[in-house]
Amino acid sequence: MNLPTKITVVRLLLTVVLIILLCFPFYNVGVQFPTYNMLGGVSLQYIIAGVIFVVASLTDFLDGYLARKNNQVTNTGKMLDAIADKALVNSVLIILAGQNMISEIIPVIVVLRDIVVNAIKMEAAGRGRVVAAIGSGKLKTATLMIGTTLVFFYNVPFEFINISLAEILLYIATILSIVSAIQYFNMNKALIFGKEEK
Repeated sequence: MNLPTKITVVRLLLTVVLIILLCFPFYNVGVQFPTYNMLGGVSLQYIIAGVIFVVASLTDFLDGYLARKNNQVTNTGKMLDAIADKALVNSVLIILAGQNMISEIIPVIVVLRDIVVNAIKMEAAGRGRVVAAIGSGKLKTATLMIGTTLVFFYNVPFEFINISLAEILLYIATILSIVSAIQYFNMNKALIFGKEEK
């Protein structure tokens, strides 16, 4: 297992820690995170989660950079990277929606988009083709990560000037999810409808 793959595994482990931090009923075991009387109530639990999310998000860029730089791109690494990306972002979006921090429509559209795109990529792989990432998909991921980070940190500092940048970025990412799904479909519709030979 090379260094980029080890970094990807760290992202998976951080995702598990993040899910536990956000979902575990700490109050049942006598643990209570302090809440600060600002911006309507700021919980240390979300601040810690935000730090973990930022670190995990940075590893997403680091593992790919190192793999390309050191010529260590492997099929195992690419598979784990795709799993780690979806596990991190999608699980957090679902949890935040369940805790009324963001709109439910955001994870619904993002997860459905990923299902569609992954199905296209699997069909392409079965025919010996590789579907490369496209610009709108990369921009969607970056926008999602920045918007989600701002949610964890209560949209600071933009909250002080009444700009809901976290919400704006997440809705932009949701729109980009739809756009990128349509682009993937259009680029591969001949394959989808069986007009290309296996």
